Amino acid sequence: MTAIHELGALDLWRLLHARELSAVEVAEHFLERIERLDEANAFVHVDRELALRQARAADEADDRTGIIHGLPFADKMLTRRAGQPAAMGSRWLEGAVADVTDPMARVLDTGGGVVLGRTAAPEFGFAGYTRSALHGSTTLPGRPDLHAGGSSGGAAAAVAQGLLPFAPGSDGGGSIRIPAATCGLVGLKPTRGRVPAHGGVGTVGGLVTAGAIGRSVMDVALLTDALIGRVNGDTPHELTLRPPEHDDGSLLAAAVRGEGRYRIAVMTGTPWDATHDIRIAPEANAAVEVALAALEAFGHELGEVALPDATGYADAFTALWRGGAAAIGVPRAERGRLEPLARWIIDTSDELGAGGLAKAQLWASAFERRVLAAFAPWDAVLTPATALTPRPLDWYPIDDGEADFDRQVLHTPHTSFVNVTGLPAIALPVHQAATDDGDALPMGVQLIGRPGEEATLLAIGRQLERRIPWKQRALARIRD
Repeated sequence: MTAIHELGALDLWRLLHARELSAVEVAEHFLERIERLDEANAFVHVDRELALRQARAADEADDRTGIIHGLPFADKMLTRRAGQPAAMGSRWLEGAVADVTDPMARVLDTGGGVVLGRTAAPEFGFAGYTRSALHGSTTLPGRPDLHAGGSSGGAAAAVAQGLLPFAPGSDGGGSIRIPAATCGLVGLKPTRGRVPAHGGVGTVGGLVTAGAIGRSVMDVALLTDALIGRVNGDTPHELTLRPPEHDDGSLLAAAVRGEGRYRIAVMTGTPWDATHDIRIAPEANAAVEVALAALEAFGHELGEVALPDATGYADAFTALWRGGAAAIGVPRAERGRLEPLARWIIDTSDELGAGGLAKAQLWASAFERRVLAAFAPWDAVLTPATALTPRPLDWYPIDDGEADFDRQVLHTPHTSFVNVTGLPAIALPVHQAATDDGDALPMGVQLIGRPGEEATLLAIGRQLERRIPWKQRALARIRD
């Protein structure tokens, strides 16, 4: 018999709706696994009492229309939930407890989810790897010497260890796609504005949006539908990007069908080429080649597209990042409690000023138009998800904030411009890179879509999933 943690989220959903499993039984199974098997440090907090209270309510409910009814998940620790720890990975906020619940947590509760706890992230989510002085490092499951990626590294490590069927995350520069690819999982960053509860609209720079991580394309589609808050195929009345006219409204339906022939281009160049010595590892190029071979076999039209002029990108992106950091409001006298990366970003935000932020936003808007024009002939654009293999724990110079940031750029030069342009993107774990010690490390690709075209990305991802056995690989790495 298949164990509960080996089932996908969609399979669990079917069993819960058929009452062949109870939400309490499922929650208890995952809670026991978290307590026993979280060697990667995926969770920073577990609330058994809250989880079982929500599970019992799910079992007793007559109405089971919630899109993730009875399914367990965990909040990324940057999402506030009333009564739960709210340190944001920072010693500056150590001991803080949230007095409000963020919309992203509320929409998953409304969807019928059962929250088990909180997953790890770096301080304020500023890093593309997951480590903090408060909680330590989150590592690639099975490889305690390597980072899991970030900033949603705890979410990815939890799914990769079989501690959750799927997990929500947030992505401001690659923070869903990086850990998903690193941990051999699927990760979707939706279009800016597609997720009403946390879609980037109304925030400084508009960079950060909620998204989903899972072992399969269908599980990611299911959780993304829940994040959007769709009920019976309808999007909520709150401010949100509406799906295209040809989209029936369900991302899960698009993933299940996995149909279509598309025009897909490999992107050359990165926006950091002018300022950093970007080198694409053979393992990253191999992942692209694996994806291309499968796409060609499906009959897609393949080509190449150059990233348009990105002169000034480094200055603009860091200015937008600093603008968001300034909103945290850490008093200068208390910044000694911050780690070097967060302190560097926040200290330099003081020098930005309204003029600097406005200049960066205008540059970003012009860049977005150039990218949309260049990508317009293509249904999707393909890049490596990461330029390098999963990074050793000592690879980032954590005592020097600026040098730390530069190292992150070298690892993931293809992800942040997708946030600047607001486009949707999905990470797919298409490749296994052999190592000298006989191990195999996950390597992924990124597919970037047109605004609002998540369904296209999921359909292509589902096609690749039928040919490339990443779900089986993920299951093989899960310990019992």
